[in-house]
Amino acid sequence: MIRRFAHLAATLALAAALVSPALAQPSGERMSFIRDAEIENTIRLYATPIFDAAGFNPADIDVFLVNDSRLNAFVAGGLNLFLNTGLLVRADTPEQVIGVIAHETGHIVGGHLARLEEAFRDATKNGWLQYVLAAAAAVATKSGDAATAVMSGGQQLTQATLLKFSRVQESAADQAGLAYLDRAGISATGLRDFFAILRDQELLVVQRQDPYIRTHPLTEERIQTVEAHVGKSPFSDKALGPEYQELQARMRAKLRGFLDPVPRVLRQYPEKDTSLEARYARAIAYYRKPDLRNALPLIDGLIAERPDDPYFHELRGQMLFENARIIDSLPSYLRAVELLPNNGLLRTELAHAMLETGEPSLIAPAIEHLEDARRLDTRLPLALRLLAVGYGRQEDFGMSARYSAEFALKTGKIDDAIGQADKAIRLLPAGSVARRQAEDIKQEAENLKKG
Repeated sequence: MIRRFAHLAATLALAAALVSPALAQPSGERMSFIRDAEIENTIRLYATPIFDAAGFNPADIDVFLVNDSRLNAFVAGGLNLFLNTGLLVRADTPEQVIGVIAHETGHIVGGHLARLEEAFRDATKNGWLQYVLAAAAAVATKSGDAATAVMSGGQQLTQATLLKFSRVQESAADQAGLAYLDRAGISATGLRDFFAILRDQELLVVQRQDPYIRTHPLTEERIQTVEAHVGKSPFSDKALGPEYQELQARMRAKLRGFLDPVPRVLRQYPEKDTSLEARYARAIAYYRKPDLRNALPLIDGLIAERPDDPYFHELRGQMLFENARIIDSLPSYLRAVELLPNNGLLRTELAHAMLETGEPSLIAPAIEHLEDARRLDTRLPLALRLLAVGYGRQEDFGMSARYSAEFALKTGKIDDAIGQADKAIRLLPAGSVARRQAEDIKQEAENLKKG
């Protein structure tokens, strides 16, 4: 189930600007993210050998899917990798996505974001020096033209310094990424082919270029480096297996099915196309219309072919749940969790359906699934909200307030977090784990409020 959510992303966007902070999103602009078990697991499968090759524990790196049709990828805030949905759809092969991941991992290992921030601080200091010089020139000559000339030269110098710094970083990330690809035994042809896409982007006017080409300047030297590596690497002719090609096709079909306008999806995947990914995309598009008369037979056909595919069962559950057939959705969600028990997203969806039935006997198992979900996945605010609902229905108002407080904290509602934590502290037994957690939540919220 593709879920969308927004997050205030001024800081992340600033970190994303690998050429100049001037290219960052405006302060306060909201960046939209999606969560989906299938797509996240596909990216994890792609990325794990690269993270291993770079010496990371793959579990230590968080991967975020940005709901943006433009081609972009970046690292920010330490061990965080961001991939635009536009990049995932634009990539024809899994090797292209893996090549980008290898390059971005090179940025993480090189600590390039921290170095960029340092370079920007230095450039900013130089910028302030130019302001001082400009003012002095204006006073000495009684001419604004002199000040303008000094300022113009200073800005060009700052920009040139940052561009040079960025080009050095991009080359270093390329070299590191190529090494990781070889260690993982994966062909670098994907990175080469991705560079071909960037070459086409360079021909566009700046306003039409995707963010990736502006924040990752492409040079002929970089292209030649990757092409030379492909020419000598023993893995260049080693294509990933057909199962990877199917994963890429399914991911693209699912993203298009959920994010593109329905008429466009049905044109991209016409009835005459009987491939698995085309039927998948059409099932999603018909469900979104909503048209279950056409959607359900398509997903049922896919399940008949792949009875042990958790994501097909999940989609069937979603179709029924969101069309008010809550009870009917439970078997599909249950089967998805049986097939993929260690996925927090799937457990949260099942628990949500259980609670929405209004059946008292399902409250306790729903809470159990939600407690498991939050242990498996720390980025599930919905699980926290549903836990507050579940415990409230059991009339355990202390636990309900404890989870309401954490939900408020995670979603930036600081005053609500403090109020709910106070309530939880009053109601929960002294010395209990939940009471201590409520106290910690209150302390964190108060620290954030103080700034």
